[in-house]
Amino acid sequence: MVDVSAKKPSTRVARAEARVKLSNAAARAIRSAGLKKGDALATAQIAGIMAAKQTPVLIPLTHPIPLSGVDVRFSWERNVLVVQTEARTNASTGVEMEALVAAAVAALTIYDMTKSSERGIRIEQLALLEKSGGRSGHWKASK
Repeated sequence: MVDVSAKKPSTRVARAEARVKLSNAAARAIRSAGLKKGDALATAQIAGIMAAKQTPVLIPLTHPIPLSGVDVRFSWERNVLVVQTEARTNASTGVEMEALVAAAVAALTIYDMTKSSERGIRIEQLALLEKSGGRSGHWKASK
């Protein structure tokens, strides 16, 4: 584990994204909350937030940090569900891993809740979109 004790705490924010490619039928079922397991978006939102809080348990050598906020939002691009997350803290290390874990687990939750009606779901393009705070300052992914 990297020693971050000499770093000053600062406000840090990270945004990440994952894309879930679905069939027409699966996308309709999610949009209408018509899945057998229930409302996939509400469940995935909670799963993403819970996962961000468990990042140091899931990813070796990550620091446990006090999260001041985690947001999980969804939008549609035809039959692609876009999962966007944001993690915030005031700490000595960043929240990129928490934002990425939230996006990944939210996407996996969508898969789990939809798999009974479609096995061909694809989770694509898990990526860090932006981060700010700390010594390295602001960074944004190029489009």
